[in-house]
Amino acid sequence: MKKFLLLAVVLLFSSQLYAKSLRIAKQYDIGYLPLFVLDEHKIFEKNAKKAGFGDVKIEWYTFSGGAATNDALLSGNIDLNTNGIPPFLILWDKSGGKVKAIAAYDRSQYLLNTSNENVKSIRDFTDKDKIALPAIKVSIHALLLQIAAAKEYGKKNYDKLDYLTVGLKHPDALISLTSGRSEVTAHFASEPFATAELEHKYIRTVLDSDDILGKGFSTSVISTTEKFYNENKELIAVFLSSLVEANEWVNTHTPRESAELYLKVTKSNEPVQLIEKILAKRADIKQTVKPTDISLFSDFLYEIGTIKKKPTQEELFFDEVFKDKYK
Repeated sequence: MKKFLLLAVVLLFSSQLYAKSLRIAKQYDIGYLPLFVLDEHKIFEKNAKKAGFGDVKIEWYTFSGGAATNDALLSGNIDLNTNGIPPFLILWDKSGGKVKAIAAYDRSQYLLNTSNENVKSIRDFTDKDKIALPAIKVSIHALLLQIAAAKEYGKKNYDKLDYLTVGLKHPDALISLTSGRSEVTAHFASEPFATAELEHKYIRTVLDSDDILGKGFSTSVISTTEKFYNENKELIAVFLSSLVEANEWVNTHTPRESAELYLKVTKSNEPVQLIEKILAKRADIKQTVKPTDISLFSDFLYEIGTIKKKPTQEELFFDEVFKDKYK
């Protein structure tokens, strides 16, 4: 009896060491599809209960961009941060490695679209153009534009087009570009906004992320603080396994099924055929929690002086994700 009571006390005390919910940042583009699957099918909640954590739930918080999610993570208002590679790398550097990623979750394609018929390549942009981005200088879209400029004009001129960029949320940028009544003549867009813009005959793609860096690199990660990770290692392992399960759902279901789930979760009003078309284009790229080619970004940020240390891919992640059981 005494042993039983002692065990109960230990278990009660241990359970109090773990978070009773996971507060996670999210946004509403197609790159978040695995997280939408995780949410819709309550995969984490099911697995957490099975692992003995009880009724641990995910609380989702919507933000407009990487800078806002970084602030929320550092202030303790969220537990897990989801954003593009550049904001994460900057935060990793500034925190001295106290913020690391637990997983990659997206391998999206980004398109630089324009309504200016005179722009055939990035060399054709002039002072009359404005290029919309979700965040100037720090978003993955901004970094891709800088990498493209460095290839076109030389590394020293990587920021040659920065003065043309303006910060706009993707939905606002889409409206500005397609309305014809705005100073915005180009948009480096995520999906589904990029393909939605191309539904207009006068919108064309100048270049895309595949042209710049190739196909299939990780574009987004889930990160957390060293403190939260160390206090919740087992719970994060459950989250990782759940994310693998969500990825498997995406990888084994048709683009149509994924499109229907995306529209259901986001309550978006795009035609299902549009979302299906976008997902079908990238159906050969399988979702995985393991990072791919993040050095493409970290090496560039180091070379231009944005981050002070040049990391290996392994230095950017907590060890758990590299275990063989995760795919």
